[in-house]
Amino acid sequence: MIKFFRHIRLALINQNQMGKYFKYAIGEILLVVVGILIALQINNWNENRKAQKKEQELLLQLQSEFQSNLNQLDEKIALRNRMVSASLKLLDYVDYPAKRNHDSIMKYLGYTVLSPTFDPIVNDINSSGRIDLIQSTQLKEKLSLWTSEIIQVTEEEQVWLHYRNNNYMPLLLQKGMYRNLVNQYWKDNIIEAFHLDKNIKADFYLGDTKRDINLSELLDEIQFENHIAQCATFAHLANSQSLTLRKRIVELLELIEHDLAP
Repeated sequence: MIKFFRHIRLALINQNQMGKYFKYAIGEILLVVVGILIALQINNWNENRKAQKKEQELLLQLQSEFQSNLNQLDEKIALRNRMVSASLKLLDYVDYPAKRNHDSIMKYLGYTVLSPTFDPIVNDINSSGRIDLIQSTQLKEKLSLWTSEIIQVTEEEQVWLHYRNNNYMPLLLQKGMYRNLVNQYWKDNIIEAFHLDKNIKADFYLGDTKRDINLSELLDEIQFENHIAQCATFAHLANSQSLTLRKRIVELLELIEHDLAP
């Protein structure tokens, strides 16, 4: 092709047709410029296509991760709801001794010693710079706030864990409740909530203590009443934070779904 153009230029020069030669030269330059622009456009199109592919791969990964986070958070919310319900039932037994039932008390006590913790998948897209692959400004803003919003929930969890271990559990141990409590924990299959595989029935029992346990004595202690009130308060506050976080996850999933290719 280059030789072909060269022959044309030489022919025009030899024929002393300089006007035509200059017009032809300008046309040739324009043709080269157009060719370069087309090549750049194709290159940009290829780069954009690669970037879009990487964005879609990242969005699919984020969708999977946040769906897992949502499922886990829902499980923790459900556990805390049971903690609140159990605590309120025990406080009812505290206020109205005639309602007390040994088996029910042990069952409800099992839920008051739970310490559900939300352990979400935290993607490193901010520190790795992969967040720049995402085109949606709104999605990027919400992703950048994700880590700080988790802290609000996990801080509440740590407060209860510390309180339970250092204040509530010592009282139950002192009253000789722990073996019966843990045995009830296994009997009611509360452990199912923490299994990786759901619907697994725990086949493990410790048996109850042979010693006499006075549950009414425990319920009549003001210290126990205070601990149960704290359990209900923690679980309710933690769920209040968790429901806000749940809303954020749903918003993120909706934005991701919107940006995913059909």
